[in-house]
Amino acid sequence: MGGTSSKLPKDLLSEYQELTFLTKQEILLAHKIFSELQDKENGPYSSRVSMEKVLTLPELKSNPFKKRICHVFSTSDMKDGSLSFEDFLDLLSAFSDSATLEIKSHYAFRIFDFDDDGTLDSRDLEKLVNSLTGETDDTRLTTEEMRQLISNILEESDIDKDGTVNLSEFQHVISRSPDFVSSFKIVL
Repeated sequence: MGGTSSKLPKDLLSEYQELTFLTKQEILLAHKIFSELQDKENGPYSSRVSMEKVLTLPELKSNPFKKRICHVFSTSDMKDGSLSFEDFLDLLSAFSDSATLEIKSHYAFRIFDFDDDGTLDSRDLEKLVNSLTGETDDTRLTTEEMRQLISNILEESDIDKDGTVNLSEFQHVISRSPDFVSSFKIVL
C-alpha cells in the first residue's frame, strides 16, 4: 500500500482539491481505498473498479440506491457502473458534508430518475418507494397504497401539473426539507 503506485502526485492532489468539495485528507483516503479496490495488474490511474467491487464498501453496502449511485457517477462507455478514480471522487464529493444543496439535490434527482429521462414519473416514484420500503411481501405497499402515495407526492411536488416531477420542482421540494443535506452523505 505504501508503494509508489498508490501515491498520488501533488499536482493531481491540488487539482482534485480545487474540483471537489473534499479536503486533502479525504482525497488521500479515497485514493487509498480506491487503490485497494483496483485490480493490481492494471495501472493506477487508467483502471476502473467494477461496480461489484465498489458495492463491497461498507458505506454503500446497505444503501438501497447503491447500484443507481454507481450508474449515475460512472463515466464508463460500457454503461456498467464501473468507476474511475475521478468518478469515485465525484461520488464522494457530491455526498460530502461540504457539497451544496444544489449539488446534492441534482445528484439525488439523477439517482431517483431510474429511466434517465430527466423527469420523475409514476414508474420512477414507484421504484423509489419500493427501494426505500423493500420489495418483500411484508414490506411492499398494496397497489392502492402505492397509487395513493404517488398521487400525494405528485400533488405536493408537481408544480406545473404535467404528471411528472422535473429537476426544479424536485429542488423546490428538497429546499423545504431541512434534513436532506445532512442525510444525503457518505463518509469514508
